[in-house]
Amino acid sequence: MADLSVRFAGLSLRNPFLLASGVWGESGDSLAGAWAAGAGGVITKSIGAVPRAGYPNPTIETYERWGLLNAMGLPNPGIGEYPREIEVAQRAGALVIGSVFAGDATEFARLARRMAATGVIAIELNLSCPHAEGFGTEVGSEPEDVEKIVRAVVAEVRVPVIAKITPNTSDPAGLASAAEAGGAAAVSAINTVRALAIDVHLRRPVLAHGLGGLSGAAIKPIGLACIWQIYEAVSIPIIGIGGIGSGQDALEYAMAGARAVEVGTAVAFDGISVFARLPRELAGLLDELGFARFEDAVGAAHTRV
Repeated sequence: MADLSVRFAGLSLRNPFLLASGVWGESGDSLAGAWAAGAGGVITKSIGAVPRAGYPNPTIETYERWGLLNAMGLPNPGIGEYPREIEVAQRAGALVIGSVFAGDATEFARLARRMAATGVIAIELNLSCPHAEGFGTEVGSEPEDVEKIVRAVVAEVRVPVIAKITPNTSDPAGLASAAEAGGAAAVSAINTVRALAIDVHLRRPVLAHGLGGLSGAAIKPIGLACIWQIYEAVSIPIIGIGGIGSGQDALEYAMAGARAVEVGTAVAFDGISVFARLPRELAGLLDELGFARFEDAVGAAHTRV
């Protein structure tokens, strides 16, 4: 059977499937559950400096099997409370990556330092949430801002720093290059794509916030295109995100250039059992195609262009 273990940016994972931030990560028990189900690692909710309630309901719209539209508003208990949930997951043996969000480089650095103190194996910077005013895309859409934030965080922590890149820009590869220049150990892409749904009977947006972010199968081609462009632009590892619900989806991302993938919407639809199914599917497909290791497939499609 093909070897699914991956090593990149100082990390060593049993398989390339990571629980994506924002899905199933509200508690230490849920993080531990994803790990026990077979995830290669788990990423926390995006955590801020203070507790945040998020937006009022409705916050999620479901579209059959092809996606979710959400505007949660980054609800979280704050960095003062959340470390106890990380500890629960770590006691269960989980490899935990901490996700943080902030409004500027100074706050990112302060939060990252506190997150690193929990013993997480890496920190993912949320530079890409499309619907939270003052955070995410609003601070992560310009290369100079991305580089400044990443550089500030790297100076404060001794764990790998992963910059999560937005697709809501004309040049995601340029943002990834800026993250690399700032010292990021890896980049992850993509976050949700800015989107909207209208209730024609009520004559207003479906979500209370109006604009939201679309995830799931519908955005997979966008995610693949971003990974392809980023792979051509940077030398640091890439984590692929967007519509991964099968072993073939994961292999497509790998061939586009991703060394690992994050799974979110598939968990929302099917539960954490996907982390048992996805590695089996991927290993079987790699065997069928003659790959001895998952890592041998990374970037393979580029050699044929």
